[in-house]
Amino acid sequence: MLGATLLVLLVASINYQLNLGYLLTFLLAGSAVVGMHVCHGTLRGLRLHLLAPEPTFATATTTLEIQLTNERRSPRRAIAMSVLGTGHWTWADVPAQGESRLQVAFQPGQRGRHRVPALTAETRYPLGTFRVWTVWCPAAEVVVYPLPELRPPPLPPGEPRSGGAHAANAQSSGEFDGVRAYRRGDPRKLVLWKKLAKADELISRDTQQAQRHELWLDYEQTGLPGKEARLCRLCAWVLAADRLGVDFGLRLPALQLRPSSGPAHRLACLEALALC
Repeated sequence: MLGATLLVLLVASINYQLNLGYLLTFLLAGSAVVGMHVCHGTLRGLRLHLLAPEPTFATATTTLEIQLTNERRSPRRAIAMSVLGTGHWTWADVPAQGESRLQVAFQPGQRGRHRVPALTAETRYPLGTFRVWTVWCPAAEVVVYPLPELRPPPLPPGEPRSGGAHAANAQSSGEFDGVRAYRRGDPRKLVLWKKLAKADELISRDTQQAQRHELWLDYEQTGLPGKEARLCRLCAWVLAADRLGVDFGLRLPALQLRPSSGPAHRLACLEALALC
């Protein structure tokens, strides 16, 4: 379109011998050439770095955070990034000798370990008459956990430890045997404060029961026929046990994680479910 416009102006200026027409034609042509070089220079030499993507659950959108580094003494403006082929752009300006971050979203799909898709960066600065672009394939992966079951059954009953008492019965409240209602005089460290946000009553760890029993989340004891359905239920149980703050173990066909608690154990169990 720009070339056709310049050609029409040039022909008109020649036919009518318009000096101002020549001036306008060559001024626009010179501006376009300079804009092309500025547009190319805006993207050339820009450093891209993908921060480690956070794991997510199936069907959820994953956010990729990209750090743009500008080592030259002039700013880079109107830098856009997107997953290749999606057309959903995110824009940012990068200051002189500085850094800027932008976020790009994509949906990986089913559970497992997925490679980060190819990304594209582009700019049309300063005039918008030219588009300079590049394709970037980061060497990174994102882990996708199974989708937790929406309304899972209560946690399974605790199993007696080796040489312990008889197996515990499942409670109708859905709580693992290692927790009980708060009793006056219980130490503060035994109170499950996270549970207080969801209920009007205080709940404490039952250390005596916890010493005799341990909670195992078993693949074979989920009560469901399909593999994916079982993993979804186990995922919901892992999150529920972690919210309660109790120790729990995970049994899968090819892997067993000993009972423990805390963020590291929760992430290890979720990753095991994702890669099962």
